[in-house]
Amino acid sequence: MLNNKIIIKTKSKSYPIYFGHGVLSIIGKLINKNLPNIKKICIVSDKKIPQILLNRLCKYLKKYNLKTYRLSVNEKTKNFKVVNKIVEDLLEDNFNRSDCVIAFGGGILGDLSAFISNLTKRGIKFINIPTTLLAQVDASIGGKAGINSRQGKNLIGTFYQPDFVLTDISMLDSLPHREMICGYGEILKHSLILDRNFFLWLAKNAKKIIHRKNSKLLKKAIIKSCKIKSKIVKRDEREKNLRMILNFGHTFAHGFEAAKNYSKKLNHGEAVLMGMMCACQLSFQKKLLPLKELILIKKHYLDLNLPMNFKKKFNNREITKIISFMKKDKKNLSEKISLILIKKIGKTSKQNNFTIDPNELKKFLIGQNI
Repeated sequence: MLNNKIIIKTKSKSYPIYFGHGVLSIIGKLINKNLPNIKKICIVSDKKIPQILLNRLCKYLKKYNLKTYRLSVNEKTKNFKVVNKIVEDLLEDNFNRSDCVIAFGGGILGDLSAFISNLTKRGIKFINIPTTLLAQVDASIGGKAGINSRQGKNLIGTFYQPDFVLTDISMLDSLPHREMICGYGEILKHSLILDRNFFLWLAKNAKKIIHRKNSKLLKKAIIKSCKIKSKIVKRDEREKNLRMILNFGHTFAHGFEAAKNYSKKLNHGEAVLMGMMCACQLSFQKKLLPLKELILIKKHYLDLNLPMNFKKKFNNREITKIISFMKKDKKNLSEKISLILIKKIGKTSKQNNFTIDPNELKKFLIGQNI
């Protein structure tokens, strides 16, 4: 059942990611192996996860003193009010540094739970059980923990690596198609920034992956994606240079999400997919990306019916909002907006190498007609 494991190595901590179908059932054994001193566990779960799965997790952890939260999860959940409530409860129940928080949900819940773990007594144990494709291939790796501000997404946060990650691929069986597309955006991103061969492999297999027609291909895509991100995180845990390439498409995406007030009309993966296309278009316009490469990327989008034209979602008035949020992005070091662009499939521009005046970027966005 437990047929794959990779080790994520960072300067602050090394930890394993366990992969497999049905591996949730051995969570107790893995805790006993990796964290033998745990007595109390707080499970922070997404309400969208069927109650039967949460009951199953609790059953596997019945030897521990359990505390559970079921949250209605969206970007607005990532706030100080929620963090304060759970941290105060953990302190009242005398959770100590050898006790644990488990995130049981997607990327938003993982960010929130890691932040709670980091703040409680300056750091208690943290286990991530990602239940969405996006979280399994991206959000659960790298240790970013945080919440949102009225000024923008993920502007309040820390880095806090988990003690281990448990990726049960069978969790994706009931995931809505829209969420599969959302996660695929991050898989595609990893191929575009660092691995052309992976992109070409995806071009042949993506339909089967997205529609869950072949579990072996899905598992291979998840593990490959994790390996690409772990390679980057190993070299740059704190996002000082290389890790910034993981933000390809994301500066646009965070602006898109904020301008829509994080509504259900646009999820993170859809925003990232549109953001990557904008970055590709700008890369071509700035004579970084050859036309034949841009055509290849567009063909991939069209073949899979991926969201690519943000102008279908936003009017010109909303573009002013998008720019205002992009200006507040944490990667910006001046009044200009820093972006990761792409030179060819598998190779990006250097970190902090491309900045653009907000007015020029606004004109670019208004002029888009993909």
